[in-house]
Amino acid sequence: MTILPAIELETGVHPTHTILWMHGLGADGNDFVPIVDELGLPSSLHIRFLFPHAPMRSVSINRGLVMRAWHDYDVVDPHSGVREEMASLRDSQRAIEALIDRELHRGIEPGNIVLAGFSQGGAMALHTGLRYPEELAGIMALSCYLPASQMLAAEAHRANAGISIFMAHGSADNVVPMALAAAASRQLHESGYAMEWHEYPMAHSVCADEIADIGDWLKRILT
Repeated sequence: MTILPAIELETGVHPTHTILWMHGLGADGNDFVPIVDELGLPSSLHIRFLFPHAPMRSVSINRGLVMRAWHDYDVVDPHSGVREEMASLRDSQRAIEALIDRELHRGIEPGNIVLAGFSQGGAMALHTGLRYPEELAGIMALSCYLPASQMLAAEAHRANAGISIFMAHGSADNVVPMALAAAASRQLHESGYAMEWHEYPMAHSVCADEIADIGDWLKRILT
């Protein structure tokens, strides 16, 4: 498989940890690079941040416009949810797994790898991380929902049954309804996952309090 292009940023020589951070629909890997310096992580942690660029594809919810997207989808509604095009979802799952596998070949232990993402990228972090066959350090899912939720029980891998999950959402999010995120959190909690749920008074974005909480969570799971 062709490895997705990605921006790499290392906080020290010979990194021992990797944070693989997926952007949202229509953005690219540059979107969250500035956050690295705001997380307040200790200098003793040598982390490789990877910010991959999603493939260009037609997106049904945007009338077929071509943009960077992890998968094609349609309908975002608090009641009917999201209708994913499963082939593209699986394609991006495999692409993210290929990035993880490359980190393993570069000497990073799976237990030192965090999958993170915002919006559609957060959905991919959940989808991929919960199915990955080796135990990862954690999943950070920001302003997103749980894709293919009806398949999780059958497809989740026991290796990540105890993974730490950080979910956060804005109370004024008008892109991904709070009800979808809350339903995802509830399903994961009821499935026995170690969940942290955070709400912030914001729209479909990130805020300073959220960044501080992310930094605290990363310090707990990586040190």
